[in-house]
Amino acid sequence: MKLHIKNGRLIDPANNIDAQQDVFVADGKVAGIGQAPAGFTADKTIDASGLVVAPGLVDLSARLREPGYEYKATLESEMQAAMQGGVTSLLCPPDTDPVLDEPGLVEMLKHRAKSLNQAHVYPLGALTMGLKGKALTEMAELTEAGCVGFSQADEPVLDTTVLLSALQYAKTFNYTVWLRPQDPHLGRNGIAHSGPAASRLGLSGVPVMSETIALYTIFELVRSTGARVHLCRMSSAAGLELVRAAKKEGLPVTCDVGAHHIHLSDMDIGFFDSNARVNPPFRSQRDRDAIRAALLDGTIDAICSDHTPVDDDEKLLPFGEASPGATGLELLLSLSLKWAEDMGAADAISKAVAKVTTDAARVAGLPAGGLKVGDVADICIFDPKTRWTVEAKALASQGKHTPFLGYELSGQVKATIVSGYVAFER
Repeated sequence: MKLHIKNGRLIDPANNIDAQQDVFVADGKVAGIGQAPAGFTADKTIDASGLVVAPGLVDLSARLREPGYEYKATLESEMQAAMQGGVTSLLCPPDTDPVLDEPGLVEMLKHRAKSLNQAHVYPLGALTMGLKGKALTEMAELTEAGCVGFSQADEPVLDTTVLLSALQYAKTFNYTVWLRPQDPHLGRNGIAHSGPAASRLGLSGVPVMSETIALYTIFELVRSTGARVHLCRMSSAAGLELVRAAKKEGLPVTCDVGAHHIHLSDMDIGFFDSNARVNPPFRSQRDRDAIRAALLDGTIDAICSDHTPVDDDEKLLPFGEASPGATGLELLLSLSLKWAEDMGAADAISKAVAKVTTDAARVAGLPAGGLKVGDVADICIFDPKTRWTVEAKALASQGKHTPFLGYELSGQVKATIVSGYVAFER
């Protein structure tokens, strides 16, 4: 199909474009910017007057819940949520059931996702067998099957020797290891940020040093091995200071933050709102402000949705018993735009778009996040001014739980194009 997207404001941070430009698509790729290629006749024209035309969003963490947790969500429901959120490429953690530690499981997931003809799915393989932190997986075989990196999801590696071996192996073959910095013992049974709010509510705490101690260990191992590490879901000001220093030192590390952590703090738990039970927990307002600033100065490389659908049976429980997690695919764009707007950033929309497209694609090493001629035509068209209310019934995801229920946000996706195919249109 040949597409002509006209009159839109093209924002392509990868190629430093922010101007009114028409986009022409043919054979699943960008065929022209500004001017139609010779002999081009569109099969479909999309009028993007007043809208932003951007690369499709790249989400660094979206749990699709398949295989094994179909009662929480299915591939069909979550891929539709991705389309409604403008997400055309997503990475899924390996904590499925069974765990993504065998090439056959990865191939099956990739095949299922491809058959839906929606977002591109890039699995993260398990770093250790069964995520048990003992024996390393066959990383080379998993890479051949389609894995773009290796992760423990939220499971710790108790034996630092195993983590050292994993990083040595990853360095040898130039793989990226994705780690969430959390000490396996400090705050192990904690459910909220250690602070006055948790004390007042009588909730067990997860201290900030759980993150910082883990970071010290990771950085020492990176210095020793030279392996590339991506730090998932940073949550504290102290942790971000360590990341800032590590980057200044030249260590090959990147990091991301969950979209909900940009806006909420431990005060948003309110009266035990289980929708605000997430992992890592919302920290203090000072930490939240540090996250916002670190995004602006580039210490944090990208924003992800940290999409973790949870069913009613596991969420509608007392705060301490509820499963952590929140739906986020459909909120990623709006929450990113709100961050840039709140910070009063110059070129606010461009900065927000970069954090969920170009920068995220660079972190993951994906062929996405740009719209120059010849690139795969993954495109998100959205109205930055349209305001919408977050309601459970309006979410395509099977997981309806988010701390933003009832919030009014700006930025509504009008169309999502994947490989030149209009996969969603409002």
